[in-house]
This record gives sequence, structure tokens and C-alpha cells, in this order.
Amino acid sequence: MDIPWWRDAVVYEIYVRSFADASGDGVGDLAGVRERLPYLRELGVGAIWLTPFYPSPMADGGYDVADYRDVDPLFGTLPDFDALVADAHDHGLRVIVDIVPNHSSSAHPWFQAALRGEGRERYLFRDRTNNWQSTFGGPAWTQVEDGRHYLHLFAPEQPDFNWRNPEVHREFLDILRFWLDRGVDGFRIDVAMGLYKAEGLPDVGDQSFKAASPVWGQPEVHGVYRDWRKVLDGYPGERMAVGEVWTDSSEDLALYVRPDELHQSFNFAWLQAPWSAAAFRKVIDDTLSTVPFATWVLSNHDVVRHRTRYAADDPVTGLERARAALLTMLALPGSAYLYQGEELGLPEVSDLPDAARQDPVFFQSKGELPGRDGCRVPIPWTVDPPSHGFAPGGVPPWLPQPAAFAELSVEKQEGDTGSTLEFYRRALACRRDLARSIPYTLEWLKSPEGVLFFTRGPLICALNCGARPVRLPEHDEVLLASGQLRGDLLPPDTAVWLRRTS
Repeated sequence: MDIPWWRDAVVYEIYVRSFADASGDGVGDLAGVRERLPYLRELGVGAIWLTPFYPSPMADGGYDVADYRDVDPLFGTLPDFDALVADAHDHGLRVIVDIVPNHSSSAHPWFQAALRGEGRERYLFRDRTNNWQSTFGGPAWTQVEDGRHYLHLFAPEQPDFNWRNPEVHREFLDILRFWLDRGVDGFRIDVAMGLYKAEGLPDVGDQSFKAASPVWGQPEVHGVYRDWRKVLDGYPGERMAVGEVWTDSSEDLALYVRPDELHQSFNFAWLQAPWSAAAFRKVIDDTLSTVPFATWVLSNHDVVRHRTRYAADDPVTGLERARAALLTMLALPGSAYLYQGEELGLPEVSDLPDAARQDPVFFQSKGELPGRDGCRVPIPWTVDPPSHGFAPGGVPPWLPQPAAFAELSVEKQEGDTGSTLEFYRRALACRRDLARSIPYTLEWLKSPEGVLFFTRGPLICALNCGARPVRLPEHDEVLLASGQLRGDLLPPDTAVWLRRTS
């Protein structure tokens, strides 16, 4: 049986505003992405995922969509998008685009009509509110001039759609077809578990992302994805969809990737796991025992970068652990999603001035929460300030970059065999050579406390999360290590790929 491309793909997330600026306004754009496609091909990824580039007031970085069938002038034009897709395909790269079905922008024509009292059934308007809170902070309800309130699980500028209205269903099926007709290979579905809310919108005591919640994961959502799957299956070229599903249960996560629903769903338990062999093993076991096609991700545009998460007070240890986690992740069955800049070893930028911050989380929490700007700082391409090659002509980027980014830039790391960039390139090339020749199944080997040893056919992966070096399992060849081995010993905070021939 042919293996679909997405089953073991490496997908590179591009936060468009922060990847590369070709126009010279300090904001990344589609033309900038297009110029950097050779870099991505050389890195060794198989697909790119573009965060929203649609017309938007940018109240939430583009996740407040005002028009689902166009490109915001900040990022370019529809012809720019078409050229990017064509060039990506010429480079052997698939293209996944973000779709945001839980909510629109308050600037969307539908919501503007709703404010005039027209078509309010497309959104969730109520005379009385409940106790739900916005995920970004503060109440999840905003009152309009006639006294009614509308629900927004995120920013007030992001009113939630009413998915119990068939018109919303028809609209999004048409949006899918619009982008599929333009050649996209798949969709990343924002807040995929949030479309439906429990009938009656009851008060809640706990609004966290749980499988059993009036706010998230209502059973009706699965009918939406069955309809979407039929649309995707009607196009050639193995078009796919991956859901952003936050839940506390791997069994619940598996419901989204049944044969007639989504192809994949993000596995956030892996991202949330602390630096611990026991925690990693539990996530791996839970995932592989429930989800037919696993995904693995360490960072994205919504979370603290994993180099910083693993050791916030020790940048050297944090980088060692980040590299080891990457090598371990790439050895697991399934597909891997990388976030731009992690291949450079970028840390979270934690000292952004308040005046520069743009994330609504920061503003709605009245500055109590820093928000997500720290992982969205534009990536450095060269050593030169003020934008380190991100923007031409000395234009400063939309978020300030720390001076330390010069030493982490592509220019500085390229050709340095010890650099994180070259390590990523070697790891992805080795994975590509191995991916289709090793079984999807994983087998655990006996290992010391704080250490993981597992095999997939001839490949052995060893990860040391402990405090002392450990002896490597029996092997015939060392393929790749995340750090320097000590003879036959694996140091702490290090992972290695080994091969055995018998």
C-alpha cells in the first residue's frame, strides 16, 4: 500500500509576519517566503505551513480574519500567493495554509451586518451572558449598542461563529474549495475542537482544555470534519488536514483522526511534557496506543520556545536539551512539525519592551501575562543590524530582535559543522534516508532510570535525561548525535541515533 506523503512528513511552520520581508516595511510577506524557499529545501523539510495571510485588522496577528478568500496587502496579493505555491511545488515542497473556522474578525462583512441587526444567527448573540472567560483574559462576552452580547472565546475582535447555522457550514466548504483550487496541499485548522458549544451555553467551573467541557470538543464537531474530509478526498494529490486540538485525553484526540475525519491532529502532550524520560515515554506510549497517525511538535507560534522551556536559567543546557529532543522526536513514528527559527536554536525573547508588544494576551491581562510575542520575533538571516537580514534597506523589524541574534543567524551558522542549523540539516537528511525503510512501530529497550532506549527496526534512539553518562546500547554504527559522545558513553542532555545490522 502506498504511504501518504503526510504520514511521516517534516512540516515547517512559517509565521509569515516574522519569516522574511521582501517589501521593506519591516513585516514578513509572501514574497519573502518565496525568496527563502531554497533555504527550506536545503534544510530538508517536506512541507511548509503558512500562518494566516488573509485580510485582517491584525488584532490577533491575522487570526482575526476579515476575508477568507484574499491576501492582506501587508503580505502581498493573490498572484503572490499563487506564485509562492507554484515555486514551492517546483522545490518539492507541499503547502499547508491556516484556516480559522471558530471565529472571524469583527471587521468581517457578516459581523458588520450583525451589528446592524442583520444575520445575527451566524454568530452567538445572547440577551444574557454566562460566566465564560476569554482565553486571552477577561469576560468572553461583549455588549453591543442594542444591549445584546456576543461570544468571543478569544479577543473581542474575534466573534465566535454559530456552527449550528447551516450557512456557516456552506461558507467554509466553499472556502476550502477556493484554496484547494489554487493548489494548496492541506489545511491547519485553528481551534479545531472549539466550533460547537454546548446547547444552552451553561456556566462552567473549569474552562481549561478538557475532553468533557461545555466550551470545547462538542460531539457535533466531528460531523464538520467528515464533510471536510469528503471535500479533500475529492481532489487529487493527497490533500490533507491537521487539527489544532487541545485536550487532556489521547483517546479524545484520536476521535478527530478517524478514517473519515481529519488526517492528523497536533499532539500537544509532547510539547507540554517536561524534560523527563518518564514523561516523554508516557506521551509516546499514550499517543502510539490511541492515535493511528501520530504528530510531534516541540514549539509553535503560541508557546515559549522549547530551548527556553527546558532550561530557562541555563541557555547552554537549554540548547543541548532542545537538540536532543529534536533528534528523539525525529526518530518517532509519524510526522514532525518544526517552528521557524528552532533550527537556529533561537531562545524565547523575554525582555521585549512593553511598548513593542502586540499580543492581545498582554493587553487583555493588563500586562500580567507577557503573551506570545517572545516566540514571534523575526528570525535572523545575517549578522547585520538592524534586522539581521530580515528586511532590506536597514528597515527595523515589527518586533525588535536582541543583539544576540547575530550569533544565531543563518549567515553565522551556515557551514559551521557544530552549529544547530547544520545539525538540523544532517538530522533531517538522515531521517529522510531512513523514513521509508524502517517500520512504523516502536519497541522499547531496557534502559537505566532517566534514560530512553527504543528501536524501529535497525534504528536505535537513545536519550539521556539523567544527570550522569550512561553506556550506549549494543550497536554497529553511530549515525548522528545531538552532542559530543564520550567514547561509548552518552552524556546527560544528549541523544544519539545508532544502527545495528543484526
